[in-house]
Amino acid sequence: MRVIIQRVSQACVTIEDRVVGKIGAGLCVLVGIEIGDTSDDVIWLATKVAQLRIFCDDEGKMSKSVQETGGEILVISQFTLHASTKKGNRPSFLRAARPEEAVPLYEHFLVVLESSLSTPLARGVFGADMNVTLVNNGPVTLVIDSRQRE
Repeated sequence: MRVIIQRVSQACVTIEDRVVGKIGAGLCVLVGIEIGDTSDDVIWLATKVAQLRIFCDDEGKMSKSVQETGGEILVISQFTLHASTKKGNRPSFLRAARPEEAVPLYEHFLVVLESSLSTPLARGVFGADMNVTLVNNGPVTLVIDSRQRE
């Protein structure tokens, strides 16, 4: 399981010009599920996202989590995070989990993450063609992979 986390001052996801998820300051989290990912990957990664200290304290040091700042989180499913570009110029998505495997794990990720926070998550729609607009604050962007535990 892989996520890209962006610290944002605002983010929004639309489908066919209709807003389906919107947040102010917080995190935009893109989630990719890989073949063979498990509930252990979900729990480890959701906990890591909730506790990650990438927000600044009064001294400008990154020492606060989204929980501590009262920030919001927008979660978007994105199978392309597991693209392979090793061969040729057309990405291969063979490592990305099929929907029947990915949807339950994605939903579990949402439940675990939301239970760690004091506010509900904003989210996209799994498998939909979405437009994501965000203002990256910092900029701060991190990639975390549950299999590498980093």
